[in-house]
Amino acid sequence: MKNPAVYILASERNGTRYTGVTSNLVKRIWEHKNDQVDGFTKQHRVHRLVWFEQHATMASAIVREKAIKEWKRDWKIQLIEATNPYWRDLYSELI
Repeated sequence: MKNPAVYILASERNGTRYTGVTSNLVKRIWEHKNDQVDGFTKQHRVHRLVWFEQHATMASAIVREKAIKEWKRDWKIQLIEATNPYWRDLYSELI
């Protein structure tokens, strides 16, 4: 069963961030945390899930991801802190 989601990972509070989209959030975050994904998150050690948003369709998730990627840094920080002011790792709440 697919559960489209947009997510933001961070290296630390106000640190390096990565915005992504997936159809299986638990699996994808596990892959990031265990360096199974080559590229930016592995290279910059961006493993903390600080924000996510579920979507009804993959198409709407992709549109939202692309929009967030265009946002200014401050807007992304405000988005995260609106629901996660201490930048806790939300992964444990998913499993």
